[in-house]
Amino acid sequence: MSRIGKLPINIPAGVTVTVSNDNVVTVKGPKGELTQQVDPMIKVNVEGAVCHVTRPNDEKEARAKHGLYRALIHNMVVGVSEGYKKTLELVGVGYRVEAQGQILNFSLGYTHPIYLQLPKEVKIETKSERNQNPLVILECADRQLLGQICAKIRSFRKPEPYKGKGIKFQGEVLRRKAGKSAGK
Repeated sequence: MSRIGKLPINIPAGVTVTVSNDNVVTVKGPKGELTQQVDPMIKVNVEGAVCHVTRPNDEKEARAKHGLYRALIHNMVVGVSEGYKKTLELVGVGYRVEAQGQILNFSLGYTHPIYLQLPKEVKIETKSERNQNPLVILECADRQLLGQICAKIRSFRKPEPYKGKGIKFQGEVLRRKAGKSAGK
């Protein structure tokens, strides 16, 4: 039995989970509405304030999808009730970020600025304080979308191991390398 898949999903007050005939799970809450298509071999049952995910047999594919869909539905429930928040930190001299509506404007040491249009589901906040690294704070109900956007932003300037410059998650510990040792 899947350890993750067999865990029940507790549905908090103010959140509704519905399963349609074609196995589409819809979760509505105060932070928004999310939907997920579930594989036909996996069954989703909602009983009161608890949701159970079950599988028909012990085939390898069924076991793999059991835990996957349980985790996806749980992430949707947490997202519409509490939401997800990620903070990115820009480490480097002259690295700046500005938010203009849903567009982020990055200055990352290239010859040109980088503009990134974000979807309307994502809330953006930027902080630039003196003697502090600039921060980008992203909030969203959809965990997959938030992770994808963070990965895209991070890809503009990945943290390098020698000086630690780049875009990293706040609180992330980077593995540092020693530089060149002095010659004879």
